[in-house]
Amino acid sequence: MNRIEYLLIAILLAVLYLSFATIGDTLNSKSIKNFSLKNVDNKSISLSSYRNAKGFMVIFTCNKCPMAKFYSDRLNKLNAQYKTKGVYLLAIDAMDTLAYKEESFALMQKKAKADKLNFPYLQDKLQVVAKQFNATHTPQAFVIWKNKSGNYDIKYEGAIDDNAGDAGNAKPYLAEAVNELLQNKSVTNAKTESFGCRIFYRGEQQKMKPQLLK
Repeated sequence: MNRIEYLLIAILLAVLYLSFATIGDTLNSKSIKNFSLKNVDNKSISLSSYRNAKGFMVIFTCNKCPMAKFYSDRLNKLNAQYKTKGVYLLAIDAMDTLAYKEESFALMQKKAKADKLNFPYLQDKLQVVAKQFNATHTPQAFVIWKNKSGNYDIKYEGAIDDNAGDAGNAKPYLAEAVNELLQNKSVTNAKTESFGCRIFYRGEQQKMKPQLLK
């Protein structure tokens, strides 16, 4: 095989590598469109409300889920820690209010006051935002990060940490992802397992009953 043939093979392999790399990036990335939801203070909050945002920690949570109840204080601390760095926490309740009376807006307001939440607690009554994220249960965390086009890409999905019952001994998956992004690094552990109560989407055929979901 002569030098020209070697060169042609090398070029072909390089093209194939770049093609597969591009396909992989497309499959593993998703952009989130701007959305607007009602906060417990009756004001609308959207991603575009935060002009200086580098990214967001978006937490799908609810009033009733036993697993979600462990995290109010931890989420307050995460918001306080990162909002000064341009990363804001938004909590979203996307539970079907027709199926679960405990998820009413009035009870969301009651929870926000009782837990002294220092971040927006938004109602996704039509479940549009939850579907955009493909959220499946509560609590479920996402980190979305602003790209060069000004849109937001999902960079992390999964658990807030790995120990609901003991914050002091928990591995802080969510915080680690944010820290890496703030350092312009790729997220090492971009997807983790999380547990909680199932989000049933209105119109699903499954029995509307809270379940623990892996």
